[in-house]
Order: sequence, then C-alpha cells, then structure tokens
Amino acid sequence: MSRSQLETLIQVRRELHQIPEPGFQEWKTQQFLLDYLRTLPNRLQIKTWKTGILVKIPGTQPQKCIAYRADMDGLPITEQTTYPFRSRHEGYMHACGHDIHMTIALGLISHFAHQPLRDDLLFLFQPAEEGPGGAQPMLNSEPFKEWKPDMIFALHIAPEYPVGTIATKPGILFANTSECFIDLTGTSGHAARPHLANDMAIAASQLVMQLQTIVSRNVDPIDSAIITIGKMSVGTKQNIIAGEARLEGTIRTLSIDTMHRVKTRIEQLVQGIEQGFACQASIDWGANYCQVDNDEALTRAFMDWVEAETPYNLITCREAMTGEDFGYFLREIPGFMFWLGVDTPYGLHHPKIEPQEEAISVAVDVMTRYLTKLGQA
Repeated sequence: MSRSQLETLIQVRRELHQIPEPGFQEWKTQQFLLDYLRTLPNRLQIKTWKTGILVKIPGTQPQKCIAYRADMDGLPITEQTTYPFRSRHEGYMHACGHDIHMTIALGLISHFAHQPLRDDLLFLFQPAEEGPGGAQPMLNSEPFKEWKPDMIFALHIAPEYPVGTIATKPGILFANTSECFIDLTGTSGHAARPHLANDMAIAASQLVMQLQTIVSRNVDPIDSAIITIGKMSVGTKQNIIAGEARLEGTIRTLSIDTMHRVKTRIEQLVQGIEQGFACQASIDWGANYCQVDNDEALTRAFMDWVEAETPYNLITCREAMTGEDFGYFLREIPGFMFWLGVDTPYGLHHPKIEPQEEAISVAVDVMTRYLTKLGQA
C-alpha cells in the first residue's frame, strides 16, 4: 500500500471515528459507507439490511464465495483521547476499534473493486456488535441468505500487541457471553421502622456475594468462567429502606455446557434469595453471544501462510474471555477471527484508547494477499 493510499484510509477512519452510534442506530455511519462505496467502480452489488450493508464483488469465474465482516457500532463512553477528531456524538465513542475495522474493509473493497478475483467476495458491515447483537439477525436475513458465503473472516484490534503483529489460534478464541439482569422487589419503608419493611439493599448485597461462589465452587477449576456484577441500583435516599434493587452483570465461559451450568446455579441462588428474604425476583438474560470457534484447518493454514509469506509477526495466543457475536457466523460457516496489533497502553472500551493507525496498512496488506490466494485457488 502506498503512503497516499494509507493517508486516504486514515482520513476515512478519522471521519468514522467522529460519528459513533448505538447498535441498530448507525444511520450516519451507513450513509458515510454508502457514499464512499458509490465512488468505486459500478461492478459492486450493494444491499442494505437495517443499518448494515452487504457488498458483493462478483468473481470472473466464481466457484465459491469468500466473506469478510466488519462491525459498525460505537459505545456509550465519553471520549478522553488527545485526538483533534474526537467524537461529535456526546456520550458515544469508538472505543473498541470498529472505526478501524470498517476502514480496513473499505480498503479491501477499494482494491478488489479494481482487481476482482476469480471467486465472489462478500463484505459485511454488521451493526450492533456491542449490543443487542447484529450477527445472528443478519445471518438469518434474506439478503445474507441470498449471498451466503462458503467461508468467512474477521479481525479485531488488540491494544496489547505491537503494530505488525497477527495473533490467533485454532479453536476457541473468544468466550460465550451472556448479560444478566436481576430485579428484586420487597417493601419500602422508613429507616426508623425496618421491621415494617423488606430491605432489598440487604438482599441484593447477599446475592452479590453468593454469586461470587459459583465460579469457585461450581465450575471445574480447569475450566474458565467469569461472573461480574458491574452495576447495582438500590435505594433513593439515606433514610428510606429500599424496596427494590437491580443487579446488572455479565457471564463469560469457554464452553456452552459451563454457561448452562452457571445460569442454572444463578437461578437457584435467586430462588433462595426469594425464599430467604420473602421477596420477588426475576432474571433477564439480555443479549447472549456464542463462542468464537475458529475453524481448525483454515486457521492453521492462515497461520502457516502468515509465517512463511509475510513480514509480520505471528503469535499463537490464548483464548480470551471477551465476547464477539461473530461467533454466530462461525457456527454456520467455516472461518476464523484474528487479533491485529495496534500498540496502545489503554485497553478496549477505555475512553483514552488511541490505536496506531499504521495497523490499517498491515491488515489491508495481509487480507488483500490472503483473499487473493484463496480467491484464485
């Protein structure tokens, strides 16, 4: 990639960075992408689905269809970067690299729009990865079914790796995840008359502590699981006994069976709180993402190719407890996801994260060459 091509993509990334939007509300993002795509040769076939976009580049003598996916949505985070091109949408930020993911996809489309392969290429701009989840409904949509690919690939930025690093592994890369919302209802009352009320602050506190026993006492120590209660809402004033409480959290596991086991145990503990505190309780599991399970053969072939045919550093990484709804695509279509090093001291979802933009060139180079290899084979 020439320096001028990289500078063009960097400018694209910076414009996308300024317009982060919630899941299924990425209307400005969609329009920006469509406007860019219309500047390319008219051989592109474009379909929209909700706020997402599907772009097909027909092959010259297609025998298969190869797909590449980029996610689109931002996060409800107030940006604290040093960028002069910070978010223009107050309270929202591209803090998970989706602006870079989309830019890389546009770089690939720009290349193959001028140099189509023998096989068909399909590029997916998928909304709502951060929630409520766009992969599964896009997978079930009519436009996707019409163009369903034979294999599919994606990447995710990795703050901890230097630019020029590709990290992945065969098998499980990202965990199964589930949201968890628990509501407790008792009886409010005056702080001076606790015997006439039913205090949900106490019930919620007990439940939070009980939930932390599940991983240590109900999950095989050789396995992995996480239960995090990130938010607890209870009470309105210091002298009013709280009649309601809400716990909001996340569950992460490396197997579907463990996810089922953890949820069953949570339900049992919540039932115990109902009995023990004579209150009412309900559980909402919110958005659920299945594991990112990289195809063994395709991933090993890609890793061997990166080591043998590129100047980039390949790392065989460990599985991560992060969640990604790309796993729904991989459950039906062989493919893989990999980490792309962007070298920043701040982690994903941090308000100060500033990925190194030179990583865009690395990703476009790697995937242009790899898709060409696959699409001409």
